[in-house]
Order: sequence, then C-alpha cells, then structure tokens
Amino acid sequence: MIQPSLPAEADLTVDGTGLLCVTLLLRLRGQIEGAPPGTVVHVIATDPAAALDLPAWCHLTGHTYLGPVPGEQPVHALRLTADAHPTRPDAPWHRAQPRSPEPEDE
Repeated sequence: MIQPSLPAEADLTVDGTGLLCVTLLLRLRGQIEGAPPGTVVHVIATDPAAALDLPAWCHLTGHTYLGPVPGEQPVHALRLTADAHPTRPDAPWHRAQPRSPEPEDE
C-alpha cells in the first residue's frame, strides 16, 4: 500500500498533549466539526496508543490517515474527506446512528 505524501503544512492543528485516547478523539472530533473536505489536520498526541488509535479512527470514519509527521513532537496527519461517517458526540469511536424518519401523521 502506498502511503499518501505528507503535506508540510497543516490547515488545522489539534493539540492533544497529555490526553489519552478517548479524550483526544473527543477533542479531535469537536475541532474538525465544520471543517471542509480536504482539510489537512495535524494532531499532536503524546499518548503512545495514538499511533494505533488515530489510523483506526480514520478507518472507522472514512477520513484519510496520512501518517506520523517527522519532527521533535509526536504529530500525526490526516485529511478530512467529504463522505466521512459521523461519530457520536459522546463516543467518537462509535458511528452515529442515522436518524429515523419522523412518523407521518395519519
């Protein structure tokens, strides 16, 4: 599998320094809300599990995981996609359930 090239600059940076997986994903989910497709996001993540959690979350949502960004800080890059699956606000590791149609009045 060919890894997409890493962009030098981020359109958005999410600072997850000191946050563990769940809290990091909650912050990430909140900060990317409303960002347009194609936005490159750099996530600063000191949790060692982030190297596994972020690619898995991207797989779940449909965003593109670009990989670790070389440098002194632990940073991971991802690109937002137009057809991403939304996640639950309280549980970003679960896809949001589609809304049921409103019952019709009889």
